[in-house]
Amino acid sequence: MRYWISYDLGLRGNYDQLYAWFDKYNARECGDSVATFLSEKTREQLAKELSQIVDPDKNPRIYIITMKQGGKFIYGRRKPAPWTGYAQVLDSGEERDE
Repeated sequence: MRYWISYDLGLRGNYDQLYAWFDKYNARECGDSVATFLSEKTREQLAKELSQIVDPDKNPRIYIITMKQGGKFIYGRRKPAPWTGYAQVLDSGEERDE
């Protein structure tokens, strides 16, 4: 099954061990902090492996995605997106004839 993982371990996260784990699965880079790989393991089995690497006290965020199951945070949770509010239309409060 193909997996995609989005990860943010913070400034002092254990990236060396995470990258070694990705290398073990021949993961490919998919952009900033996103990797993809194939595995016969379940999402729960992969989460258990990652629990040996990730320090939950450092507030990591790891989101794992499959085509069938969709996405799920195995560490952390969703936070407000940096683009929130960009689509708002500025309204001056004045009516204009066009």
